[in-house]
Amino acid sequence: MDLDLTGKRALVTGSTRGIGLATAMGLAQMGAEVIVNGRQQAAVDEAIAKIKQSSPSATLHGAVLDLGGAEGCARLTAQFPDVDILVNNLGIYEPKTFFEIEDADWARMFEVNVMSGVRLTRHYLKRMLDNKDWGRVVFISSESGIYVPKEMVHYGFSKAAQLYIARGAAEQTRGTNITVNSVLPGPTWVEMAPTRLAARAKAAGTTVDDLVTRTFTERRPASLLQRYAQPEEVANLICYLCSKAASATNGAALRVDGGIVTNPF
Repeated sequence: MDLDLTGKRALVTGSTRGIGLATAMGLAQMGAEVIVNGRQQAAVDEAIAKIKQSSPSATLHGAVLDLGGAEGCARLTAQFPDVDILVNNLGIYEPKTFFEIEDADWARMFEVNVMSGVRLTRHYLKRMLDNKDWGRVVFISSESGIYVPKEMVHYGFSKAAQLYIARGAAEQTRGTNITVNSVLPGPTWVEMAPTRLAARAKAAGTTVDDLVTRTFTERRPASLLQRYAQPEEVANLICYLCSKAASATNGAALRVDGGIVTNPF
């Protein structure tokens, strides 16, 4: 199985923590040159230092840009006109009941989660096709794109949109060595999870342990994993899709959701 990415340049958006950082780290370990993206210089520097610990010889670049708008995406593509691998990982979420979601919330969720990937894919996929060589694009969607959470419908909508965009973009790659796929993680234990759960537990008058348990007894009872995945477990699938070994996987939506989505197809 050929997982060597030596000589390939990869861009992972939102890669200073969580799934994005784990993916950037995995791609660097596979030999790729990696562009690490975040909004704060300190966070980007810290992420690069962490990647260097596991891959001392890796070639890494920092892109301190907010890609949640057209200006940030334009500045990024000007700074790095070509990549071989694009991982559209940038995303936000916010628990809110349907009747509390304002127009501005819908617009922000769409702009950050959907349009960031649209803008970057429109640029980089076109460049890949013009070179008629090799390329990988991966959208990090979510099981929420299929199993829409009632506590954040706007997030589920944005993740469903990514699935259709990825499939539509894949249609442009017919007969090439370029692929476009999407990955659907389930609940994943990222750095901010303890802080967010602590705040929710305090507001609900309960404990973090109780909320973690209820995640899989109430919110996601269909889970077969019955625990939060680690970022590395999700990144393993993403990195495989970015490799030469995944050459026949194109236009696909692959789940690493712990079995939450019960539809087998």
